[in-house]
Amino acid sequence: MPFALGQRWISDSESELGLGTLVAIDARQITLMFTASGEQRHYAKQDAPVTRVRFNPGDTIESGEGWQLTVASIEETSGLITYLGSRVDTGESTELRETLLSHELRFNKPQDKLFAGQIDKSDRFATRYQCWQTQLKWQRSPLRGLVGARIGLVPHQLHIAHEAGKRHAPRLLLADEVGLGKTIEAGLIIHQQLLTGRAQRIIAVVPEALLYQWLVEMLRRFNLRFSIFDAERCEQAYDEAINPFETEQLILCTPKLLRKKQWLEQAVEAGWDTLVVDEAHHLAWAEDNPSRDYQVVETLAQVTPSVLLLTATPDQLGHESHFARLRLLDPDRFYSYDAFVSQEKGYREVADAADALLNEDGMSKAQQAQLAELLTEQDIEPQLKCLNADVSAGEQASARNELLSALLDRHGTSRVMFRNSRSAISGFPGRQLCRHTLTMPEQYQTAIKVISALSKKAASEVPDSLYPERVFQQFEGDDASWWQFDPRVSWLLEQLKGELKQEKVLIICSRKQTAEQLETALRQKEGIRTGVFHEDMSILERDRAAAYFADMEEGAQVLVCSEIGSEGRNFQFAAHLVLFDLPAHPDLLEQRIGRLDRIGQTRTINVHAPYFADSSQARLLDWYDQGLQAFEQINPCGDALYREFEERLWPAASQSDEAAWTTLLKETTQRCQILKGQLEQGRDRLLELHSSGHGLAEQLADAVKVEDMKTDLPSFMFSLFDTLGIHQEDGSQNVMILRPSEHMLLPHVPGLPDDGVQITFDRQTALSREDVQLMTWDHPMVSGILEQILTGDTGSVTVSLLANKALPAGTVLVELIYVAEAIAPKHFQMGRFLPPTPIRLLLDKNGKDLAANVPFDGLQKQLSRVNRHTGSKLAMTAQSVVHPLLAGAETTAQQEMVQITNAARQQINDVLDLEQDRLLALKAVNPAIRDDEIAFVQEQKQSLLNAVDKAQVKLDAIRLIVVSHNG
Repeated sequence: MPFALGQRWISDSESELGLGTLVAIDARQITLMFTASGEQRHYAKQDAPVTRVRFNPGDTIESGEGWQLTVASIEETSGLITYLGSRVDTGESTELRETLLSHELRFNKPQDKLFAGQIDKSDRFATRYQCWQTQLKWQRSPLRGLVGARIGLVPHQLHIAHEAGKRHAPRLLLADEVGLGKTIEAGLIIHQQLLTGRAQRIIAVVPEALLYQWLVEMLRRFNLRFSIFDAERCEQAYDEAINPFETEQLILCTPKLLRKKQWLEQAVEAGWDTLVVDEAHHLAWAEDNPSRDYQVVETLAQVTPSVLLLTATPDQLGHESHFARLRLLDPDRFYSYDAFVSQEKGYREVADAADALLNEDGMSKAQQAQLAELLTEQDIEPQLKCLNADVSAGEQASARNELLSALLDRHGTSRVMFRNSRSAISGFPGRQLCRHTLTMPEQYQTAIKVISALSKKAASEVPDSLYPERVFQQFEGDDASWWQFDPRVSWLLEQLKGELKQEKVLIICSRKQTAEQLETALRQKEGIRTGVFHEDMSILERDRAAAYFADMEEGAQVLVCSEIGSEGRNFQFAAHLVLFDLPAHPDLLEQRIGRLDRIGQTRTINVHAPYFADSSQARLLDWYDQGLQAFEQINPCGDALYREFEERLWPAASQSDEAAWTTLLKETTQRCQILKGQLEQGRDRLLELHSSGHGLAEQLADAVKVEDMKTDLPSFMFSLFDTLGIHQEDGSQNVMILRPSEHMLLPHVPGLPDDGVQITFDRQTALSREDVQLMTWDHPMVSGILEQILTGDTGSVTVSLLANKALPAGTVLVELIYVAEAIAPKHFQMGRFLPPTPIRLLLDKNGKDLAANVPFDGLQKQLSRVNRHTGSKLAMTAQSVVHPLLAGAETTAQQEMVQITNAARQQINDVLDLEQDRLLALKAVNPAIRDDEIAFVQEQKQSLLNAVDKAQVKLDAIRLIVVSHNG
């Protein structure tokens, strides 16, 4: 290649050095000075890995003084180039010698990079195009935001999230019974809102006891990193911002923190897209005396577009408080308690109509007339005739579903409230109590007598005798070896070595010290593989303990947990629970059993209760079992019954007055039946139908299952990991271990820590392994990698050889990827209608587009790689052919974009007009439809149409293909 001092070159292997100047030439080597980076390089003259910088007419270039020139023509004298043209700022004609070009010149456009020799590896063009196609497909998917959570595919949970996802700023009361997954539903909604851009800032207000559980649940299940805010964190955050609540996007805090005026005011000023309140039944309200916590939540709810309230017992503090929670969601709709009570009477008629529809024996004339009156705005005569006609079962079911859907849409509180009950949801396992009567050892009897004589504890408090090992340790110290004589330990060892030898067994104790010492006893006495799990362990330690327990081949047989150490983890692969002691509250008992009693559990749960005869343990066991029936079924009245009988329960449990105890047990049983009956009578059948999804939920779950079974995600990601240079190794079954390598394409891969990560594409594996991440299209690693590749240069400029003897050697083809995109605020969800859309062109030397006749995958298989140096030479040689092709290519791409935008415009009109008409029709009969929902649809439509009108197409990637007959 001819060299001359002053010429401008770039390094093929170190393009980041910037524009170099040739400063020295001798017989064997050349020297380039890269002024922008302060570097100098020496290269062998015969094979220097550098590319001459040569711009073309139409290009805009920058001088070292900062002004720009639009190139009109080029002159070359003695090996140096002079560019002639006009200045961009003044329009005057001038010239610019290449020696005076800006040292910091960057080649940003694909065509500039091609001719400057900044060429990527050949196969990365295919990677880039596949990333565009993948992103396009998933942004349009109706399942976006629903597949990414580490959860079992429970239809009613998916249905609620899907319903919320269709609304602008959903304001909902999630009131499912205990164990049906309100936290999962809230997490799904939050996850979907964040993923689709409808929300960016979330504040969750939860009781202090649930803070850590929420933190872990959001991270483990949804890959959402919340930050816990307390007074100390707020004070520390002043170092970063004037308002502490502006330092994080996702925040967890307690009502207690926000009771302080300073923090509440700053939380309000920070602004939020979504407010979540757990255990909302604690928000007591009376018209003239609302509680402080209610006032706190009301203040936030008034300035936050989306609000989610969670409670398993919406009527726990009375019907007025239930109304007050609905009032937080929509004060215009729920403005008066008296009006609310009056409207509720009308819901009974709607529920009766729904029950009649569900009766497959048909509807009476009176029932049909009632239904027609409830749906006056709609002609339902064809459906009614179908119900009583001699038609197929499928046709009758279709008619019934249409009528039910209309009822569900138009009436009741189902617009703002979801409540599922276990009686309406299938899939729960059976539960059985296994009693194991033991004799209390003398050591415990003596310790209890002494402590009782010394203690000034009130009779109404929880008796010490429930936990005799604690009493013994008060005298002998925390290191006392109570487990050497405690018959519960001997019984447990016998079970684990006998009937339960092949079973996974979860053991729960009330406190950490007991769990730790029991684990030591099991391991040391009989060598049983055991793990321990409690609140003082780090997250990593808990993960390891849970993974050790979950490993079905080499893992622990037993996991011993403290009361709060289980933190809502999923241990449904086990079917045996040992209550080493009994908790003092029925809600804690249900929480313990709930570790195994989950939707998806396939076996009957055996709850083992070893207890000492004639003790407070035995009486409490009877109270839970006979009084509350709490072992073999969930009791939604447990907390209410405990509060009602608490003052009498503990004295009766501690004393030997059998008559008093029998009376208490009988009264508890009777009261439990009454409360359960009231709850059953209060069931809103219409609300339950709406909440469970009425058949549509099952279809949604099936669609996610189908998506899970597809192999395109694993295939795509494994190929991507190879391209990125991520180290992969097989873990246990269905598990892959990913680690960073020294030769990664990207400096940082989202979600890939320095010590690596375990992933799986199998949902069941992820559910049983808390330490393994579930890889889905929604996973932040997938979306993060796509974003980094598509916003960077990876694969944007490549050169390949085509081995095709049907074409003359040296024939040039140019493959171009244009991207059509429209810019709109993220919360309007442009991705549903016009996500960034790749347009592929394959041009021959005459500018003819061959893309329709030459599929991408077929062409890709025929291409071979060239090294970067050879590619640069081919690009320089082909400049005269490529330049005119690029000039006409954008016009072709613009023409294709018109078809894409027309389709998007039609879809926007069709979808949003239908939604607006539906909301307007519903508002005529259901005041729960908010005006701002309708206004948002109108604004969304207009904004999207305006954005589509301004859509642009840009060149994203270029591949130069040269025909070769060699090889």
